[in-house]
Amino acid sequence: MEVIKMKRSKHILTDKEMELVSLLMQDCQSTGDIQAKLKRLFAGTIEQMLEAEMDEHLGYEKHSTEGDNSGNSRNGYNHKTIISDYGESEIAIPRDRNGEFEPKVLEKRQTQTDEIEQKIMAQHVRCANAALRASGLLAGA
Repeated sequence: MEVIKMKRSKHILTDKEMELVSLLMQDCQSTGDIQAKLKRLFAGTIEQMLEAEMDEHLGYEKHSTEGDNSGNSRNGYNHKTIISDYGESEIAIPRDRNGEFEPKVLEKRQTQTDEIEQKIMAQHVRCANAALRASGLLAGA
């Protein structure tokens, strides 16, 4: 993984992070635009992590025929307002028909995201390590 040092900056970014920065900069005219986009990305990341947790909980992906007659299935969404460093965001939390889904990334009744940022970073590190192992660039493949 190549690390790029930005000119006159103390921030060291990987190629993938630089790619994200380039994408983030598109359509942004001010720091407020960047903040709004980061807020949407943060909420979207949490929602995707919750969907992945639901897939794991039920044992099948959304819209999969494996879920037919499984005894439990998706049953819409609940909505929750969370408070993060980016401000308030409303997110959709998947629910299951049996009411057994217990999210880990954002626990029931949790509205502050103090430790969620750390969980998201840990998830990104795990995914990056898995990708590196799969490509043979990291030992343990």
